[in-house]
Amino acid sequence: MNETEFEKQLLAIAKGMEYPRTPDIAGSVTARLRSSTRLSLRTRPLAWSLTILLILLSSLMLIPPARAAILEFIQIGIVRIFPGPAQAPATATLEPLAPTTATPSSQPSTLLTTFLNQIAGETKLANAQEIAGYPILLPSYPPEMGLPNHVYVQDANGPMTILVWVDAQQPERVTLSLHFTPEGSWAIEKFQPAVIQEAEVNGQRAIWAEGPYPLRLSNGNMEFVRLIDGHVLIWEEGGITYRLETDMSLEEAVKIAESLQPIP
Repeated sequence: MNETEFEKQLLAIAKGMEYPRTPDIAGSVTARLRSSTRLSLRTRPLAWSLTILLILLSSLMLIPPARAAILEFIQIGIVRIFPGPAQAPATATLEPLAPTTATPSSQPSTLLTTFLNQIAGETKLANAQEIAGYPILLPSYPPEMGLPNHVYVQDANGPMTILVWVDAQQPERVTLSLHFTPEGSWAIEKFQPAVIQEAEVNGQRAIWAEGPYPLRLSNGNMEFVRLIDGHVLIWEEGGITYRLETDMSLEEAVKIAESLQPIP
């Protein structure tokens, strides 16, 4: 068989064989390109929006007051405080949570005992420890402090414990109050005290502040009040935010805070 005859024989055999279908490569590539184009068109407005937002935020950061408002805040436990301008006295911003009544910054001594009897949730110290679910600590400084004269446990999206000490010689005068507020409570989340200065308790950041505090009364109302006409030391430890209200100095308040121990 010469070359010509051999070629004819191969062509004849080839015509009788079945070949797999040729894949539509061009069509597949075209479809992918169209899909990519549609996705690009859909995401383009979002990309532009994000770009504009980034430019606006960057511009705000160039303005000192805006940069301060964005960056400068103090976080203590569940408390987030945005200090006011240095040239203006800072004020507390309160968000009503129930019917509220205005209260002076300090209670008249003749009315304080009556007011303490109106605070909801008064109980015994042992009962408070069972209800709270977290350790209730007592100050060992100064040594003559003793046990609190009043103990309250209030529901604030979690059991908030309040301990109150009064002057033995003047029962109408509160000498110290200590608040224990667990995470998730609105009692401090919605409250922004005026910052006086920063401090430390057991090496942890704290703030020395002033301002009223929300208390629930036995009639169901909320009232923002200061039991003591002084300052408050706020710090966090073990998931509990502490608030120590006193008319003592910052140094004495820190000593009291660092002396807290479990109930004996």
